[in-house]
Amino acid sequence: MTTEVLFNSNMHFEHRQWNRELAFWQDELKSFNNRLSELVNHYTSKEVLEQLEHYQNEFTLHGNVIEDLLEAIEQHEIRIAAQSKTGLDELDTQMSKKHMEFRNRMETQRDIYAKLKKDFFRFLETYM
Repeated sequence: MTTEVLFNSNMHFEHRQWNRELAFWQDELKSFNNRLSELVNHYTSKEVLEQLEHYQNEFTLHGNVIEDLLEAIEQHEIRIAAQSKTGLDELDTQMSKKHMEFRNRMETQRDIYAKLKKDFFRFLETYM
């Protein structure tokens, strides 16, 4: 088994990419919620309103996940900055492991979010 060496500069670069991706998701969620508001004004069917509520809940949950991910990135950046002050560019094994776990969290969240968007767009095709 090989151990991946993670350098502070590479992790910082990846964090910046993730921050941009998460900011984009936040913007998308705003527009998705605007769509929900439009639909609430057009439908009174209990079935449709339940689906609207479902998506509203999903968007809220996903927004909370985004906030958690942004906070975790910020905390990791603080640790990287402290490590950088020591003059060493490599993080310890524990921090590298945490970064790899976070990368996996981002990949999982991408999959979850992509499925949510796909389902929502199908819903919009039906009701818009």
